Amino acid sequence: MRTPAADTLYPCPFSKGYGIPSRQAWLMLKIFALYRFVTASLFSMLFYLRFGPSLLGAYDAALYQFASAAYLAISLIAGPIAFRQRLGYARLAQIFIFTDIVLVTLMMHASGGVGSGIGILLAISIAAGGLLVGGRCAILFAALASLAILAEELYAIQTRAFETTTLTYAGMLGVAFFSIAFLSVILAQRAEQAAILAQRHEQTIARLESLNRYIIQHLQSGIMIVDDRQATQLSNQSALRLLGLERQPQALAEISPQLQQAFEMWRERREQDFAIVSLPDRSEIQVQFSALAVEEETLNMMIFEDIALYNQRLQQSKLASLGRLTASIAHEIRNPLAAISHAGQLLAESRALDAQDLRLTEIIRIHCQRVNGIIEDILKLSRRAPSQKQKIVLDQWLPAYLSEQRLNLGLAEDTFKLSFQTRGLAACIDAGHLKQILDNLCANALKYGRPEAGPILVEAGMAQGSPYISVIDNGPGIGADNLQHLFEPFFTTSHQGTGLGLYISKELAELNRAELNYTPGEKSCFTLLLANADRAAIEI
Repeated sequence: MRTPAADTLYPCPFSKGYGIPSRQAWLMLKIFALYRFVTASLFSMLFYLRFGPSLLGAYDAALYQFASAAYLAISLIAGPIAFRQRLGYARLAQIFIFTDIVLVTLMMHASGGVGSGIGILLAISIAAGGLLVGGRCAILFAALASLAILAEELYAIQTRAFETTTLTYAGMLGVAFFSIAFLSVILAQRAEQAAILAQRHEQTIARLESLNRYIIQHLQSGIMIVDDRQATQLSNQSALRLLGLERQPQALAEISPQLQQAFEMWRERREQDFAIVSLPDRSEIQVQFSALAVEEETLNMMIFEDIALYNQRLQQSKLASLGRLTASIAHEIRNPLAAISHAGQLLAESRALDAQDLRLTEIIRIHCQRVNGIIEDILKLSRRAPSQKQKIVLDQWLPAYLSEQRLNLGLAEDTFKLSFQTRGLAACIDAGHLKQILDNLCANALKYGRPEAGPILVEAGMAQGSPYISVIDNGPGIGADNLQHLFEPFFTTSHQGTGLGLYISKELAELNRAELNYTPGEKSCFTLLLANADRAAIEI
């Protein structure tokens, strides 16, 4: 028979009371089975060894021998069944109580009736029934025990088996049985409620512990816990990745002597909780120290962060301040620009102007539009909303995007060629930001990439464990002199460009933890390396 699960509940078949958790129920049943075996052994031993005068079997020795032997045999058989859980819990508990009532009553009668004192042992069985099964079953056991005692006394009176009968004592035993049953039911209900509540708390704690472990392991920042002896107790995957380790180190000395020195300095001066440490591979990492008070032990937590990410956040903060400043300037420029543009339009409508003057008004209009375009790009940059990352399946998103581009720009079907080097790619990025980045890359490819020489290749695949999108055109590429300024704001090789397209695309990529790079070669190739949605880390 299959062993029940630990959270199985065992209610009495005749009861509407509380259930008993399996582990606790079987433990109590095993203890009761052990008690029955010890009691049955003592009944037999005391009868046969005869230590002084004894009432055991004084009235009917044969009946006593039969009852005590049956009691011991049933206890020997039922014990292994209870310990191995070979029978249903409720059925086994009922068999124990019923056999106790019958056999103890027989031994009591064989020893001289209620006056022998053996009947009081039924109180223990009634209490055990209330604790093991509870509810109406406990009352049923008390009623059966009381009826058995009364029936034995009535039989003794009818047959005049004993010189004196104690019917009053039998009635008092019945009252005691019912009182014990009621008390045991109340105690069992409280114990069951406490056990169920403790089990729920244990499950809640286990879920929280599992959730905390998952969060710690998937944090973007590295976490490492060490004790005062510098022995590592815990480290997440991000910490091992940032430190360039394959397994958790035993001590800080295995990671970096500078990290060990920074930790010792922090313990001496707690206010100096920040340090930049060089690793053996000559890379730098930022570490922050803090103390954790855990019961009677003091642990120390180190939070590691890539220095490049730290510099990136610092740069983003500077750019945000610069964006607010340039937005204010752009608003101030827009008003006089609008006046210049309006005056140029009115001047162009004058009939007194010759062709050369009209050409000058056209130059005014073109350059006003260009300046207005620059202002619009600056305002878009300053109003940039936070990234709303989501999982994007590139196998579905890219074909829909290119179809929309062809439709909106009125392009031929073979203008773009989509190629998947890997299928099932999933990126974690803001869909609007991804569209804006590809809009700029495709616009540059259409403008500078000679689309008449062949289709523009949009390639998707997997590199370094992350999905990527490459836009490859047929243009001559970017000169070596211009590569270092490629993603700088307002840098352009065109007289009509604003120089903000690639800069904004680079910023949007970094905002989504992606990388936008240019690969020099015979053709112009821009590659956007995206965050893998299947391995996205929790940012703090």
